[in-house]
Amino acid sequence: MHSELGALFFPIQAAVDIRMLVLDVDGVLTDGGLYYDLQNQVMKRFDVQDGLGIKIAQRAGIGIAVITGLDSPAVAARVRDLGISDYYAGFLDKRACLEEIRARHNLQWEQMAYLGDDWVDLSVMDMVGLPMAVANAQPEVKNIANYITTAKGGQGAVREVIRHLLMAQGKYDAVLAAWSHPC
Repeated sequence: MHSELGALFFPIQAAVDIRMLVLDVDGVLTDGGLYYDLQNQVMKRFDVQDGLGIKIAQRAGIGIAVITGLDSPAVAARVRDLGISDYYAGFLDKRACLEEIRARHNLQWEQMAYLGDDWVDLSVMDMVGLPMAVANAQPEVKNIANYITTAKGGQGAVREVIRHLLMAQGKYDAVLAAWSHPC
């Protein structure tokens, strides 16, 4: 187990070889709230900066996968909009999904990172080379994380992780320059 203090600094060495970032949804890509409309349909709030971060990571060669415990049309639409093809919905036990992602992309566990927030994420965080937690994650999740974001889930935590991955891999300056001078 890691102390929260020990997880404050981004583990650059572990991040260098990451080729796939796997994300939970509720509490990571969203703020964890479930908003119901008058037809009892669930709506969710996603952070646009997290979304752009995902597109940036994809362009920089870092794959993105999503495994979520709930099956929501709102999440399916957002994942589709972001061009994420590795999407698994309705899985409280996420281990088989993670293994399928690893095998499909011919990855070693050390090449995978996971960002979670709650107990359903514990078993898969133990499998990857770089387990991470959002700032408002449950204490047990923070205890096994190698990094804890300063941002809360749904409020830029994904973008923060992607920025750190790009920096650790020496891709940050080139990616930023491409956005600063796109023409």
